[in-house]
Formats: sequence, structure tokens, C-alpha cells
Amino acid sequence: MFSTPTHLYYYCYILNMKILSTTTINAPNQSLGDSTTDRKIHLNPWDLQFLPFGANQTAGLLYKHPLEKIDTIIHQLKCSLSSTLAFFPLLAGRLEITEHENDNTISCYLKCNNAGVLFVHAVEKNVAVADILRSTCPPQFIQSLFPLNGIKNYEGTSQPLLAVQVTELIDGIFLALTINHVVIDGKPTWNFINSWAEISKLNGCLQISKQPKPTLERWFPNAIQLPIRFPFTIEKNHADNDGKEKLNPPERLFHFTKEKIMELKSKANIEAESNNISSLQALLTHIWRSVVLSRGFDPQEEVQFMIVIDTRSRFFPPLPEDYFGNAIILSGVSMKVGELLKEGGLGKGAQEMNKMIASHTNEKLKNHYESWLKTPSFISLGSVANSNSLVVSSSPRFNVYECDFGWGKPLRVRSGDSNKRNGKISVYPGAEEGSVDIEVCLPYEILEAMENDPEFMGVVSN
Repeated sequence: MFSTPTHLYYYCYILNMKILSTTTINAPNQSLGDSTTDRKIHLNPWDLQFLPFGANQTAGLLYKHPLEKIDTIIHQLKCSLSSTLAFFPLLAGRLEITEHENDNTISCYLKCNNAGVLFVHAVEKNVAVADILRSTCPPQFIQSLFPLNGIKNYEGTSQPLLAVQVTELIDGIFLALTINHVVIDGKPTWNFINSWAEISKLNGCLQISKQPKPTLERWFPNAIQLPIRFPFTIEKNHADNDGKEKLNPPERLFHFTKEKIMELKSKANIEAESNNISSLQALLTHIWRSVVLSRGFDPQEEVQFMIVIDTRSRFFPPLPEDYFGNAIILSGVSMKVGELLKEGGLGKGAQEMNKMIASHTNEKLKNHYESWLKTPSFISLGSVANSNSLVVSSSPRFNVYECDFGWGKPLRVRSGDSNKRNGKISVYPGAEEGSVDIEVCLPYEILEAMENDPEFMGVVSN
């Protein structure tokens, strides 16, 4: 079920952290009657676009210290993780990349070979729950609480597709995951975590009642030849990223209550003479306006807001609710600075954002998919880094605060540094119902200017 690895590595950044153990967790030999050993899962453009991107580190959960002994907790987490992998065998597998010399292309697929998941048990006795909970500027030691730092997704041929780190704090536990983004996006990530939590709470019971059972096969149009072949050179992507990735950018956390968000939504719809603008669109536009104002752009300059759009419900027929893969694309809305910042700009910006998202119909998404097959493109920090753009990811709709492993709900969720750059915004549900927490990565002077923006801070509730 699990064993001590000899080939996996891990490193951290603070000298007073101690790694107590590293273990490889495997799925049970029999995956609930479904033979998954050596099962091959072909990948589609939504998956393949993330090959040069960093692994996902959006799931760091902070808990109060459980009453049970830590050795009991670690054993329970390892056993329940093994049981959960029976439903999610992809996470215990590896990527397989094949070079085709006849046309200088490669192909990539997921092999469910049960190579295993990395599980790290660490202790950091100089950090308390309050050090994480109360800070609006995430302390740099947060990154050392995540496993497999610096890993790119294409390294999933030899590196684990999922790594877990459980770190003992003075008075709590920090449970963090690093997941290969070629395998899944945010929605199935939280489906997996909640499924693991449910099995853990039920002491390893091999059933999932609250979360949908995952659909592992990818979506492909009819008559597409598999595997998909495409040009991709690891050396080129290394060169493209050199000097463009800003490590550990300054970061600030902003909390917005349900009441303040509803006020923004109402104001945006009134200004736009609409009732279609969502609360999230109004909130993101509010942040966009403050960042643009703080940067001091020329009114005629054009700025862009990039949004990760979930495609699952936008197809006809829609993809399965439990689709366990990537089903997202990155798209943007552009406006001139003067138009965004003028009176009524909140409504105008939110309306443009709403129109852009609504334009992603079944036909447009299929055209985008087919276009990728003709001209493959890949997401990297270098490809989206632009001083005139913001990029938002994650979602306040993810089921974060129901992740009860048997010792209560989490106090907060935090993310690691992977894929963070100046202009990156991460959105999470807040601990209180209807509230939202937003992580913003920007230069210090821009964050300071935002904190001195009375219109912006009038909505912030830190």
C-alpha cells in the first residue's frame, strides 16, 4: 500500500523545518473491481496546453491541532489516501512522452501504473496557526509547507503527479498538495480532496457518497486521431521561461464579505443598466480598476483582464459534472484605461467581462479546440506575463470549507508560489458563507497604492 521511496526528493527553505518521513502511497492492488494497472488515458488540448506550466499548488489547508496523536493522524491519512486512489488512479500514475522522429513531434498520455503518490510528514515548531491565519501578507515560509517546489508538469514522466505534505505546527496542522496540472484543473482537485476527507472521516470506508464519482476518460471530437501529435521541445520551453519568471512576487490578501460583494454587484448592474452581471464579475472589475489606477497608466493605453473559463457546462451536451481532467481555457477582455476608470467604469468593465465569458458558446469552444490541433500553443508564465494584464484563477465556488478529515473544517486555505507572477490573482471562498478571499501578486508600490485607494479599500473587510 505504501513504502519508503529512494528516488524522490524534497527541499525546503527554512532551516528550522524538519522532514520526519517521505513515503510513496499506492492505490490498493484491486481498484474496486476495475483493473486500472497500465491503463492508458489519452490527453486532449485542454490537458496538453499545461505541459510547460508549473504544477498546481492551490490547496493548502490550515487546521486546528486535532485531539488524536499525530502518529495516529498520519497513519489515518496515509491509509485513507491509498483507499481514495482506488477511485482516482490517474493521480498515482505518471506521464508518458513519446518522441516521433519521422515528423519531429511528440505525443503524451497518462499511464495508470500505480507508481504512487509522494507523502511528506514534516514538523515546524516555530510557526503557530496565528502566524498564517492573521497575516494579510503571506509569510515566505508558506512555500516550504508545500511539496515538490519548482516542478514543471512535463516532469511528470518521473516525478509524482500528486504530492502531499502534512506539517505539524505549534498548535495546528497544515495539509498541502502539489498536483500536476496536465492531469486535472481546480474543480476535480477539490472533488478529490473532499473525497479523501470523507473516506478519512469514515475511517477508510471504500465509498464516496458526497462527491461525484470521477469520469476519467477525456473528451474528444469524433474522428480525431489518437494520440494527438504536436511539436514540443523541452529545451525551447526552458529558454522561453528563462528570465521571465518572477519568483516569490510580493503578495497581499484581501477579504470581501458577502454584504460588500452584493453592494458591488448592485452598483455594477445599475451602472450597466443590466441584471446579468454576477457578483464575481463585479468584484474582479473592482480590483481591476484599483490596480489600473495604482499603476498610473495613460488614459489611452489598453489594459487586459485574463480569466480562466470552465467549459464543462458550456458544451452541448455538457461534459459530465464529474469530468476528471482539464476543461478550462484562458480568455481575456480588453479596455482603454480612461474608459475603465471613468464614472460608471465599474458597470462598463463588468459588462464587458460578462459579454466575453458569455461568448464562449458550444461552437466557439469547439472551434478553439480544433484550432489548437492545427496550431498547438502552451501556457507558461512567460506567455501571460505582461505589465498591462491581470490573470485570475481558481474560484469561490470550490467546496473548500467542507474538507473535514475527522478533526473539523479548515480554518483557511492558502496557495503555494507555483505559477505566481506579478499580476496573478487567485480567488477562494472565504471562511464565512458568501465571502471571498483574494490573493493579489503585484509590486510593493502597487499594493501600497491600492491600500491607499479609499474607493477600493471601502469594500475590503480585512
